[in-house]
Amino acid sequence: MEIIRCGWSEKDDLYRKYHDEEWGKPVDDDETIFEFLVLESFQAGLSWYTILKKRENFAEAFDQFNYKKIANYSEGKVEELMNNAGIIRNRLKILATINNAERFQEVQKEFGSFSKYIWNFVDGKPIVNHPKTLSDVPATTEISDSLSKDLKKRGFKFLGSTVMYAYMQATGMVDDHLVDCHCK
Repeated sequence: MEIIRCGWSEKDDLYRKYHDEEWGKPVDDDETIFEFLVLESFQAGLSWYTILKKRENFAEAFDQFNYKKIANYSEGKVEELMNNAGIIRNRLKILATINNAERFQEVQKEFGSFSKYIWNFVDGKPIVNHPKTLSDVPATTEISDSLSKDLKKRGFKFLGSTVMYAYMQATGMVDDHLVDCHCK
């Protein structure tokens, strides 16, 4: 029996595994939520596939996405990251990741967890859409616009509305699996 997936995920086994096991599944632990914040910010202007292929390299380079450590990175660590061919070597995105780790902890202090903060934008439950085709899936929504705007107000960087919509999909805040997908 053939398994039907969202068309974008049929590139290879890496994509299929991500699609089947992670994409659109609700995440509520701050560690994973921060990991996706980092990965999605690095994805800006690039393909998700590029980031997914480098995910393990990112984890190793960024101390398993430990936001407490990342918030204290020195200029020496920035230079080390700039010389790491296993990740995307973009100084602005690296600096944004350090900044975002600091802001992430500020939001945790204010709301008790970043998860509580982020899930408030969807009233604590996933938005389940029923797209028939990939063209029915938006790049942004009013919620991603609002989330991005609030994050920018709090000092976060590289988290525009398109990035935040992809983030919402990655963390299961939004389920955009196509209606005929086996994950629906």
